Amino acid sequence: MSSGIDIKLRIPYRGVYALGPGKADLLEAIITTGSISAAAKSMGMSYKRAWDLVNTMNTSFKQSLVTTATGGSHGGGAAVTDFGKKVLTHYRHIQQLANEATHQEAEALCDLLR
Repeated sequence: MSSGIDIKLRIPYRGVYALGPGKADLLEAIITTGSISAAAKSMGMSYKRAWDLVNTMNTSFKQSLVTTATGGSHGGGAAVTDFGKKVLTHYRHIQQLANEATHQEAEALCDLLR
């Protein structure tokens, strides 16, 4: 039986969470869609909420994780920077390691459920 337990990591920085599961998912959605607006829509969140999350990430890290381009004949857009991709890769790796490290205990705990 698989435990289904998933460790949720949040990286605190100066009273906010610089990165967590929702922000990581948002970065992946921006990579996929090329837009904060489209990423937000795909995740069922408002553009303002997505922009606030991007702003928190960009101001928390040494470099911006997301860059934006204003509209024009081809419209605006957003991109996750190489630095942002590096941060995301590290975050996902830590998340994987945490899940692997706790798997056995999670299985034992789930065996105690009804």
